[in-house]
Order: sequence, then structure tokens, then C-alpha cells
Amino acid sequence: QVQLVESGGGLVQAGGSLRLSCVVSGGTLSTYAMSWYRQAPGKERELVARLANFGSSPNYADSVKGRFTISRDNAKNTVYLQMNSLKPEDTAVYYCNARRLPQTYWGQGTQVTVSS
Repeated sequence: QVQLVESGGGLVQAGGSLRLSCVVSGGTLSTYAMSWYRQAPGKERELVARLANFGSSPNYADSVKGRFTISRDNAKNTVYLQMNSLKPEDTAVYYCNARRLPQTYWGQGTQVTVSS
């Protein structure tokens, strides 16, 4: 059974940085396309960043381009989301997602709160 565990969320002031981590167990990270999503209160879950498993360039939501960076360390079975220049509108629960069709897996989420 594949499990994803996120960590690294917290409270930060606007302009600050956080790095989220997602540890994958029960599967080989290199075989999955990995993504970060977020969901703010009253809003739908949205894709933040995606990194395929075959070395292609990452994709980012327009709202985070130039500020967020997704990366993976296959040896550690871990995916990261480096978030810089954080804004109050980045406040949300951030979820890690692993996909290898037809399977898709989600973590439990980690809260990120950015104060103004």
C-alpha cells in the first residue's frame, strides 16, 4: 500500500519561505508522476506544481511561477516544494499526490498559513 506523508507546513509572514516534504512509502518514487495541490477554505483543490517521472520540465500554476519549485530525490523517496516570497493568498492545505495510472494516491495534507 502506497502512503504519502507531508510535512513542513506552518505559519509564516508574507515574503517568507517554507519547504514542504512528501515522503513516499510502499512504492518506488521514480515510477510516479508527483504533484502538489492546495485547497483553501471554500475553494476547490487546485494543482500547484507537477513533476513527471521521466525527466521532463515541471509545470506550475501561473499564480506560483517564479516563486515555487518542485523537486524530487528518488534515493530518499521524497518530493519537495520550495515556496518563496509567500503571499497571504498562498494560505491553504497543501497535498502531495502520486500518480501512476490508473492508481493515484494522496497524502493527508499540511497546513500553510501566510500572515500579512
